[in-house]
Amino acid sequence: MNHRKLVQPEHMNDQGSLFGGYLLKWLDEFAYITACIQHPGNRFVTIGLAGVEFHHPISLGEILRFAVTETRKGTTSVEYLVEVFGEKMAPNAAETLFATSITFVNLDKSGKKAALK
Repeated sequence: MNHRKLVQPEHMNDQGSLFGGYLLKWLDEFAYITACIQHPGNRFVTIGLAGVEFHHPISLGEILRFAVTETRKGTTSVEYLVEVFGEKMAPNAAETLFATSITFVNLDKSGKKAALK
């Protein structure tokens, strides 16, 4: 599933590039939306991200595309690969600006792990 986000002035750091925390917030949100749509009726919480390393600065005005792909489905959890691409200003639209895996677990109403529906 693809999601998009426009990088605006309030997202920038004092070096003129995107604060990494915004990128992480957006990918968590977009992966969560994907999980809820693909696995309705579950109560997902984020339990982890794979190694997080920023290698490419992201500029003001960039349109980011978040490609969210399910990579593993367990009994109580689901994992997604989230790849981020620049669609407006990046020199190569096919180049991945950032990528990580994110895992969600399904919880019951008492906060214990529960089987996916």
